[in-house]
Amino acid sequence: MNDIILSNKTFKLEQDPYIYHLQDVEKPELFREMFPYTETPKIAFNYRKVPENMPEDIFITDTSFRDGQQSRAPYTTEQMVHIYELLHKLGGPNGMIRQTEFFVYSEKDRKALEKCMELGYEFPEITTWIRASKKDFELVKSIGVKETGILVSCSDYHIFHKMGLTRKEALIKYLGIVSDCIEAGLRPRCHFEDITRADFYGFVVPFANELMKMSKDSKVPIKIRACDTMGYGIPYPGAALPRSVSGIIYGLQHYSDVPSEMIEWHGHNDFYKGVVNATTAWMYGASAVNCSLLGIGERTGNVPLEAMVFEYASLRGHLNGMDTRVITEIAEYIQKETHYNIPPMTPFVGANFNLTRAGIHADGMMKNPEIYNIFDTTAILGRPPKVSINSTSGIAGIAFWVNEHRAAMGENELEKTDPIVQYIYKWVSDEYKNGRITIISDEELLLKYREATGE
Repeated sequence: MNDIILSNKTFKLEQDPYIYHLQDVEKPELFREMFPYTETPKIAFNYRKVPENMPEDIFITDTSFRDGQQSRAPYTTEQMVHIYELLHKLGGPNGMIRQTEFFVYSEKDRKALEKCMELGYEFPEITTWIRASKKDFELVKSIGVKETGILVSCSDYHIFHKMGLTRKEALIKYLGIVSDCIEAGLRPRCHFEDITRADFYGFVVPFANELMKMSKDSKVPIKIRACDTMGYGIPYPGAALPRSVSGIIYGLQHYSDVPSEMIEWHGHNDFYKGVVNATTAWMYGASAVNCSLLGIGERTGNVPLEAMVFEYASLRGHLNGMDTRVITEIAEYIQKETHYNIPPMTPFVGANFNLTRAGIHADGMMKNPEIYNIFDTTAILGRPPKVSINSTSGIAGIAFWVNEHRAAMGENELEKTDPIVQYIYKWVSDEYKNGRITIISDEELLLKYREATGE
């Protein structure tokens, strides 16, 4: 007979007949109807909707020095220290960027970690990601780190095909590793790799249940990072597991009693859903979303950290102390000092994100920048809106460029009919009449401006 109990979450009497135990199957469950491999993955719906349950405290964690370094040339020690300082500055005094994680296997990474710890910042807290061995646990503890990530792959793709184990063998192995981590005096953060292809009720929930028992017995908090390793997560209400983001977060809370502050979402952008999946995780009960600066990460990248800064501000109506102008500082530093090329159309940080080329748009910007600028990018990001001059810019585009230059020099604006604007416009028009196909550079425009003004 099923018990009726008063829920300490909903404060209603609930009858829940579902107590999930490990299903130690003989053959791997690969969800072939959803993931046929020779075709694009399928989005299935079962119309089971779960309640939104956004925590009061939501925040960002960072993986720029771990996942973010797996797809680009590694940062130098000095670069890592400077970027860590910028993360601290961006996150503000309330620790909106709560943690960041480091590798510890190379001397360079360990040195960077130690130098960052010497800065004495409370936020972002420095954590690590290590192989699951007692030797590595002792290494991390000796450095002074309090929390470490542990890889615990949870789909049958990984358990059967990568590790060559059964589910029961994997569960026993993982619990032993977590126990060793606690015994070493560290807080475990369990990375549930490939959760969006895992048997949720047959492995994920029973595993999470065991971790929560271990946490209760040891009085050590155990985090679960739900890793959408391949970007298969789906944000749509009523989508079926294992791809449903809301279903995963709700299930961890409802069936395994994992507190919100112990749930973290880690997503990838393979199907362009990285940001919306992370926001969905927040909305359904995860306190943390794990991101990397500029979205740099494995394959198509991680959730861009700067995107979640603006998601937070949009959802809560304030920045909670975050300094968004540092986003521009970070982007410029990474691009200049590490020679990483930011795609120009990238929101918030790309060269073209608040740049217009069309003359009709430039004309609107001159009348009121709100018409074509997403927000006051000058105040919020330290990036004034710009125009790029080409064959479609028209005289409005020329006038906008001239007035931006004059504003920087502390000079008054000019009308489109001003001889200076007309002089530059005629030169640009002649260039394209004579067969030019490239854009006009700022250096060329500045030269013509000086000619027109006699400077």
